[in-house]
Amino acid sequence: MHILKIWLVSLALFIGFGAAHAQTLKPVKEIQGPTQDRFPGDPATHKVVYMFNQADSDYQTSILNSIQAMLRMYDDDVEIAVVVIGPGIHVLANKPQREVDPLIYERVESFARDYNVRWIACGNTMNSIGWQHQDMRPFAEYVEVGASALMELQSNGFAFIAW
Repeated sequence: MHILKIWLVSLALFIGFGAAHAQTLKPVKEIQGPTQDRFPGDPATHKVVYMFNQADSDYQTSILNSIQAMLRMYDDDVEIAVVVIGPGIHVLANKPQREVDPLIYERVESFARDYNVRWIACGNTMNSIGWQHQDMRPFAEYVEVGASALMELQSNGFAFIAW
C-alpha cells in the first residue's frame, strides 16, 4: 500500500509539473494564428500541402492529427491540400485494396466534406493498380503525377509538410 501511495504522489507531481511547465513556454512571436481583419470567404492567408504516401495507420493518424491542429489554430484562414501517393492512396478508394483503419477512412472524408481539405491522388499510382475515376471517392481530385502536384502547389505559395 505504501508503494502505491508513493506512486500516486509521484504521478500527481509529474502531472502538476507538466501543467506548470506548459504554462512557462514562450509563444513564438512569428506565429499569430488567424488574421483578424479577414472577411469570411476571403482567400486563406496560410496554405499548406501534406504528402501522404504510406499505408501505416500510425503515420496516417499523425498527418490527420496535424491537419486537425492546423484547422484548430487557423480556423478558416488556412487552405490545406494533401497529395496522396503510393500506398497511402487506398484512403481515397471506394473499395480499398489494402486495409484502411475505419476511423482514418472517416476522418479523411470528414476533412474533405466539413473543412474543404483537398485530397489529390497521384495518377501514376492509380494507373499502376488499375484504378479509374469511378474507383475513387467523390471528393478525390487527381493529377497525372503526384510529385508534380507537390511542386506546383509549393510554387503557388503552399508550405510543404512531410514526415
